[in-house]
Amino acid sequence: MSYIIASACIDEKAADCVDVCPVDCIAEGPDQYFIDTDICIECGACEVACPVGAVYYDTDLPEDEKPYIAKAENFYKSR
Repeated sequence: MSYIIASACIDEKAADCVDVCPVDCIAEGPDQYFIDTDICIECGACEVACPVGAVYYDTDLPEDEKPYIAKAENFYKSR
């Protein structure tokens, strides 16, 4: 997997992560940003840049934030 954007991004959408992503794998959704795990190179730039701490490496994602994995997958399936 790769990085996941979780609940702290909801309605925040600061976009700092988009600005630093070297492979343009982050897209804006209706209420938050999402990382395309097929494109992400796992550089970690987005995690460091996020001002609200919404970006996690998938293995570091807190249990209560795990639904955001499926939310991101569904977002990219519907595109």
